Amino acid sequence: MTERTDKRRFASRPGSPESWIRATEPQPTGMAVGNEFTARLTIDITPELRGRIKVAAFRRGITVTEALRELLAREFPPTAGDQP
Repeated sequence: MTERTDKRRFASRPGSPESWIRATEPQPTGMAVGNEFTARLTIDITPELRGRIKVAAFRRGITVTEALRELLAREFPPTAGDQP
């Protein structure tokens, strides 16, 4: 009667950091070029900044995720020696 189920709740965090990384299908947009894995990144931002990001992405016709991936890729390009 009081058994726990193994179902995950919506937006619940995995138990271990290793389970946050998962294999993905190649992105048709080329956003994950050369990457077979993705990792979750959590940041704290103000509601005002979140709103500005959403509006900017909407005006460009892309999702917030795509906008942030482009920003991070532009600010942190791959450099020689990054790969083991």
